[in-house]
Amino acid sequence: MHLVLQARTGFRAASRVVEAIVQFFGIPWEVPEHTTGRTWLLRIALYQLERPKQHANDWIWIVDHTVQIGPEKCLVVLGVRASELPPPGECLCLEHLQPLKLFPVTHSDQLIVQAQLEETLQTTGVPTAILGDHGSDLHAGVNRFCLAHPTTRNLYDITHKAANLLKARLEKNESWKSFCHQVGQTKFQTQQTELAFLVPPSQRSKARYMNLEALLRWGSETLRLLDERPEEVLRHVTGERLEEKFGWLRQYRPALRQWSEYQVLLSHCVDEIRGRGYYQAAAYQVALRLQPHVRTDAGRLLKDELLTFVTRESASLRPKERLPGSSEVLESTFGRLKAISGDHQTGGFTSLLLSIGALVSRLNRNTIYDALVAVPWKNVCHWIEKNLGQTHQSKRRKAYQKTKDKCATEPA
Repeated sequence: MHLVLQARTGFRAASRVVEAIVQFFGIPWEVPEHTTGRTWLLRIALYQLERPKQHANDWIWIVDHTVQIGPEKCLVVLGVRASELPPPGECLCLEHLQPLKLFPVTHSDQLIVQAQLEETLQTTGVPTAILGDHGSDLHAGVNRFCLAHPTTRNLYDITHKAANLLKARLEKNESWKSFCHQVGQTKFQTQQTELAFLVPPSQRSKARYMNLEALLRWGSETLRLLDERPEEVLRHVTGERLEEKFGWLRQYRPALRQWSEYQVLLSHCVDEIRGRGYYQAAAYQVALRLQPHVRTDAGRLLKDELLTFVTRESASLRPKERLPGSSEVLESTFGRLKAISGDHQTGGFTSLLLSIGALVSRLNRNTIYDALVAVPWKNVCHWIEKNLGQTHQSKRRKAYQKTKDKCATEPA
């Protein structure tokens, strides 16, 4: 379990590593099969998910949907108590969180989300805040829940807010569209040439406005190479080739300065809230960090929008109260789920969706022992049957098996 959860080793690789250690040191152990490791993980995950949590009025829920292929989506609810938050300056990590609920569904709307949140009440009591990315049905469902429970605050994740502010400035910007097109063309033309060491970074199709820092840095630094022509670069490529493939960047010099200013301001704001959360003086501290980086009127306007947002999110907080402002830790959980699922993630949700319960909180030997004693495999099978039903891979096998059987019986 340590190899899978901490070293992020696949189940098959973990089994082989244990086998190598056993053989090398001559330890008289039986080596567990990779399927055994998978069943252990799911039993631990179900134990973590269903074990009783203390009811308190300082719970903070972090919520988001995860999706794969098909119509299914799953609302994931993780929690942390305000009294157990890490100290200011230390980011919220997976080990700080506890799994509260997983809600796989084939359809979701605001009423369904509200009902799911009402069900989560049975686990922790009424939370003091719910933090999310304000996706349409999720945001509306949380709003309905907060209207029914006025002591609960609906907080907006700073990372998604920053991405939306950047998207509003770039999505319809013709210069930006042209720049991205040129970047794609340049990557295609240079990645198999002597210029490969200068190739631009790949552009993400999903959540692209949350991942622009590397692309903008590449543009600015490559412009500097064009201007300075350092010997280290000319040792591998001629100046003519450098100009031929990257000279087009010159026309974007003013735009890159502006876009980079946006990125710097957003990064500083996100870093401040990620590390310290929302609190009464949050806007003041953000302003202190942003002011030295404001260069243009457009940058000043963005700074003002960020300060207005942080002020609004912090307005309901009491003196000395602090609440998390970034749900990136939940996104990290989804990333780890995809890593554990491997190729299985391309076939929709599988039983490994349950493993989210083991990816957060602190696991130690005692917890693992208690989980394996308390949760038999039949309980996991019951949860899978109740919540997931038949997987896409199972449907596919059965669908094509009928075709194969029919082909086998037909005469040639």
